[in-house]
Amino acid sequence: MSTLTKGKDFLSIDDCSSEQFLGLLSLAEQLKTGKRTASLRGKVLGLVFLKASTRTRVSFTVAMYQLGGQVIDLSPSNTQVGRGEPVRDTARILSRYVNALAIRTFAQAEIEEYAQYATIPVINALTDLEHPCQILADLLTVQEAFGDLAGRKLAYIGDGNNVAHSLLLGCAKAGVSVAIATPTGFAPDPAIVARAEEIAAQTGSNVIITTDPHEAVADADALYTDVWASMGQEEESISRQTLFRDFQINSTLLKQAKPNAIVLHCLPAHREEEITNEVIEGPQSWVWQQAENRLHVQKAVLASLA
Repeated sequence: MSTLTKGKDFLSIDDCSSEQFLGLLSLAEQLKTGKRTASLRGKVLGLVFLKASTRTRVSFTVAMYQLGGQVIDLSPSNTQVGRGEPVRDTARILSRYVNALAIRTFAQAEIEEYAQYATIPVINALTDLEHPCQILADLLTVQEAFGDLAGRKLAYIGDGNNVAHSLLLGCAKAGVSVAIATPTGFAPDPAIVARAEEIAAQTGSNVIITTDPHEAVADADALYTDVWASMGQEEESISRQTLFRDFQINSTLLKQAKPNAIVLHCLPAHREEEITNEVIEGPQSWVWQQAENRLHVQKAVLASLA
């Protein structure tokens, strides 16, 4: 299977075909198990993170080091990015110093501008619209749990946010049916839903958008959630606790999925809000394997692009 094209960008799950998406998962699995090796010796990854990060920052850094490369932190606090230097200028300058950029920012338009002016690969390390590398780790975890992906069902419960958007596209490309349950008014972007439905029609999977979490989890192989208020939405946190009260993954909801269903969370978790402590610490939780898999998919992405 093919993976991403060397030298290209990875801004969205939709930047790759279904074959390339599955190829990335295969490469990540082979790199994790030692069946394949890759080297980025002599290459440098620049991190431009305008949002806080633990898993994404550390996994990209360790992945690059384990592939033999180097990492440089280009955060706003220690570069001219924080003083208002235009993106187009920053992108063109950094292209002459480093071999790839992983960018974590707010607007998708900003990372697209970086890609427009950079002459090196630009990787989406999270925007308000998508979180593509996270979803690679998610589906690698589902694949490890069950041995396959085709015909599986994943239910996402919570806010129709960047993670939900990338899950829609990623599940569709992998032939995994996906059900998104959100409170009224918090559904994912209709354009992304429509695109996921188009892809799903080609891969034989289904896309369900509902306001009923019980409908979403019925016959699901994996239950997934995220915080109810993402970064930048802190002011809405208290009001959302009431609106999202019935969208918690707890033992009652988990029992309505398949008996061997796994539980996923992209972390950090607000325990006893979107997920109970009992479930995240329970025997069906694959949250820690999922977090580890961020490292292996970052390796696959970097090895493919840089």
